[in-house]
Amino acid sequence: MYDAPAHRRVNDILLGPLERPALQWLAAHAPAWVTPDMLTGTGLFASVLIFFSYIATNLDKGFLWLASLGFVLQWLGDSLDGTLARYRKIERPRYGFFVDHIVDAISECLIFFGFGLSPYVRFDLALIALIGYMLMANLIFINTYVNGVFRLSYSKLGPTEVRVIAILANTIVFFLGNPVLSLPFGLGQFSFYNLVVIVASVVLFTVFLVVSVSQAMELNRQDQHALWRVKQPKTRKKGLFARVRLSRSRPAAQRRERRSEQAERGLPAD
Repeated sequence: MYDAPAHRRVNDILLGPLERPALQWLAAHAPAWVTPDMLTGTGLFASVLIFFSYIATNLDKGFLWLASLGFVLQWLGDSLDGTLARYRKIERPRYGFFVDHIVDAISECLIFFGFGLSPYVRFDLALIALIGYMLMANLIFINTYVNGVFRLSYSKLGPTEVRVIAILANTIVFFLGNPVLSLPFGLGQFSFYNLVVIVASVVLFTVFLVVSVSQAMELNRQDQHALWRVKQPKTRKKGLFARVRLSRSRPAAQRRERRSEQAERGLPAD
C-alpha cells in the first residue's frame, strides 16, 4: 500500500445545503453498474455537448437549451464521481485527483471556447474569463500542496454556482434576446452576455489577487514563526545542559572536599 496524499476538502458554497444532500442521495441510489470513471466520462461528454451547442446557436438560439442541459450533465458527472467513490469506499486518491482535474482543465477550455464561438460572447472576452478561471484552479492546487487544504469555493462561490449563472444567462438570452447595454462613465456598450462574462472575469481576477496576497502574507508569518522556534530551543537546550552538568559536578566536588578534610584530621575516608 502507498501513502495517499492527505488533504482536507472544503466546499463551502452557497448552494451547498441543497447540493450535498442531493449528491449523497444520488450516490446511495446509483445502480451498481454506474462507476466513478463512468461519471467522469459523462462530465467530459457534457463539456463537448456544451461546446457544440454554443457553436450551434449561430444557427438557432434553441440550442441554448441543449447547452443548459449540458451544464446539468456536467455537474452530475463532475460532482458525483468523487462522492460515489467515497460512498462506496473505493477511492483512488492519486488516480482520482489526477484524472478528475485533467478532465476539468479540458472541460473548462471547451466551455469557454464555446462561449467565444457563439454569437453572444466576444471570443477575446471568453479567453480572458478562461484565464481567470485557470488562475483560480492553479491557486486551488497550490493551496492543496502548501496547506493540505483542497478548497473548491471562495466567498461561497464554486463551480456549481458558475454553472447556475450560465444556465440563467442562457434562459434570459433565449426569452429576452441579447440586448446591448451602455456602461456608465463612458466605459462603452456591451451585450448582456458579454457583461455577464466581464463581471465573472472581474470577480475571478479579484478573488485570485486578494487570496494570493493574503495567503502569501500568512505563510510568511508562519514560516517566520517556525524559524524563530527552531532557533530558540537551541539556546534553552544549551542552558539546560549546562545546569545539568553543573548539578552533576557539585556532588563530586563536595565528596572530594570531604575526603580532603578527613585526610587532614587523620580520619578514615567514607
